[in-house]
Amino acid sequence: MRLLLIEDDDDIALVVNQTLATDGHQLDRAADGLDGLWMAREGQYGLIVLDLLLPGMNGFKVCQTLRDEGRHTPILMLTAKVGEYDETDGFDCGADDYLRKPFSPAVLRARVAALLRRPPVVRQSEHLNRGGVQLDPASRACEVDGRPVELTGRQAQLLEALLRAEDQPVSRLELTSLVWGADFEGDPNVVDVYLGYLRNKIGKDKVQNVRGLGYRIRT
Repeated sequence: MRLLLIEDDDDIALVVNQTLATDGHQLDRAADGLDGLWMAREGQYGLIVLDLLLPGMNGFKVCQTLRDEGRHTPILMLTAKVGEYDETDGFDCGADDYLRKPFSPAVLRARVAALLRRPPVVRQSEHLNRGGVQLDPASRACEVDGRPVELTGRQAQLLEALLRAEDQPVSRLELTSLVWGADFEGDPNVVDVYLGYLRNKIGKDKVQNVRGLGYRIRT
């Protein structure tokens, strides 16, 4: 399969290329964010391996721009940075997985294979409503008590999972699987971080914590 690598470090690019070539993948490479964004728009790629710290345009901005344009190509983000908020920011801009440098070639192969196994994203317009909160998952258009609210991709996915559950509480583990994927291996506190983001936008009283069971949208 043809993949796109957006990475400015020649040594890392060589390792990624050699590693993924063992599984029969062909890689095109861009060495800066602007070139990578152009190639992602123009080419047909099964997956994008995207560095975070890039010249021209950083990986966060490249990823966010592609998602805002409605492009759902799986994105594996690479970064040498560490910390909870770096990782949550990566997911918030639309990355599908996150791999810290230095990484094992075997782990890189496994993460790429897992992303390529996921079914393609197909979204149709619909409206979910509960407790004064309305969401169209396809467009991320959200209103709270008639007031428009702007959500990021991960915030909208989290709200969608809560709305679809209707009156049933959704556990932290279920939310992690639904929003970040069953094979997510990042910080286990990511759900709490994003629930905080979501509460700040739609109202702290809208998300109810049902002790011992999980979370739901309050009616």
